[in-house]
Amino acid sequence: MSNMVNQKELETFRELIKDVDTAMLTTVTEEGLVSRPMKTQEVEFDGDLWFFTKKDTNKYEEILHDQDVNVAYAGKSYVSVRGKAEIIEDLSKKKELWSDTYESIMQTSYDDPDVVLIKVKTEAAEYWETDDFTKQIAFFYKRMTGQHSDASEMNRTIEWH
Repeated sequence: MSNMVNQKELETFRELIKDVDTAMLTTVTEEGLVSRPMKTQEVEFDGDLWFFTKKDTNKYEEILHDQDVNVAYAGKSYVSVRGKAEIIEDLSKKKELWSDTYESIMQTSYDDPDVVLIKVKTEAAEYWETDDFTKQIAFFYKRMTGQHSDASEMNRTIEWH
């Protein structure tokens, strides 16, 4: 991990998202982008984000069709994560991440074959602190491109279509 982002950046990122209970997961559909709330996993962030879902959901089908996703967190700061999602059906991983909360929300247990994990591999993340001076920092992971990027590149993005 140390060759992807430095430890200080990773610690900052962990701090920003650790107390945010709900994230917004955005997926790509044939009609465009769709966002929905997802319960945040209580695990140490190491570059991957984890969420539970069921196979009979739109987001499951959307991720199978297009792995590009965004995950947004709003708490003491605002955090936007861009990454690639994949569906994980590993029973031991589901057991490791499962909690009574999911039992209640999903009305089933981790060993239900319909229950799957969404693993989001982070490619880039930005955050804005909610103090008087707004800071924006971008973390770029070399997982996909192997390239270095300067955080200032994402200071502002303007797109014309």
